[in-house]
Amino acid sequence: MKIDAPATDKTSIQVIERMVSLLDALSRYQDPVSLKELAIVTGLHPSTAHRILNDLVTTRFVDRAETGYYQLGMRLLELGNIVKSRLNVREAALDFMRALHRQTSQTINLSVRQGDEIVYIDRAYSERSGMQVVRAIGGRAPLHLTSTGKLFLSLDEPKAIRAYATRTGLAGHNKNSITDLAKLEKELAEVRASGFARDNEELELGVRCMAAGIRDDSGKMIAGLSISAPADRLQEDWRANLTETALQISIALGYTP
Repeated sequence: MKIDAPATDKTSIQVIERMVSLLDALSRYQDPVSLKELAIVTGLHPSTAHRILNDLVTTRFVDRAETGYYQLGMRLLELGNIVKSRLNVREAALDFMRALHRQTSQTINLSVRQGDEIVYIDRAYSERSGMQVVRAIGGRAPLHLTSTGKLFLSLDEPKAIRAYATRTGLAGHNKNSITDLAKLEKELAEVRASGFARDNEELELGVRCMAAGIRDDSGKMIAGLSISAPADRLQEDWRANLTETALQISIALGYTP
């Protein structure tokens, strides 16, 4: 037997729905909006809209710009900043990384830049992947030898890239490492154009990687998402999955494409 919710509960839910509809309506306008316009857009009776808007003005969710005109209030900005401050790229990325791992069965890395290195801050992988994971969370690697590192380097000005080369000497780890500035600059130009980077056994022999950038709400690249796989298993069609996953994480952080 279905038990109806108490009338008071239904009324409360209805009021909340009307408040949200008014806030959503206000968000569509850049300038203050008249009560008449808001009533039309939301389908609310003007007296109902006016009563709810007055309550929202009292709580600072809405500002009264002038008599009969309203706009979103500063309280929303304050709450938005609180939410933003609590957003963490690791928290935002984890479920997406796990999903990408399920799609590829390979190691998924989340890395950030610290100076001349990248730092691995999270990873999704399986012991059955067939690849020894030697870069533990907290591990570091040179920018020019990693796919994510190349993404970050590609954002630097030419002068900064040359300074990086001078500081690090572009030291290599093996015969595939890029240790020549001209060759690095050429590859970074390609990365800059495509927004996508690779590591072709430059950090570790037998391991290839591909990476895409993660951006915050300001559009700044704050992290890189990469797939690491045995050199003979890395598949080109994973690129679409990787870039889409990086985009979804960015959107979760407030980025607008």
